[in-house]
Amino acid sequence: PKGGDFSKLTVEAVSRVVTKINLRPRKRLGWKTPYEVYAGVSVALMC
Repeated sequence: PKGGDFSKLTVEAVSRVVTKINLRPRKRLGWKTPYEVYAGVSVALMC
């Protein structure tokens, strides 16, 4: 929340939030998750 104290957050708590955000499908990405898009780009770069 606005005005919250970030110094009290643990690394695990931040990681959970980041994972939750990155697993949310996005209309802008054709209803894919950011993880799915990143994985596709990573594979394409390896080929």
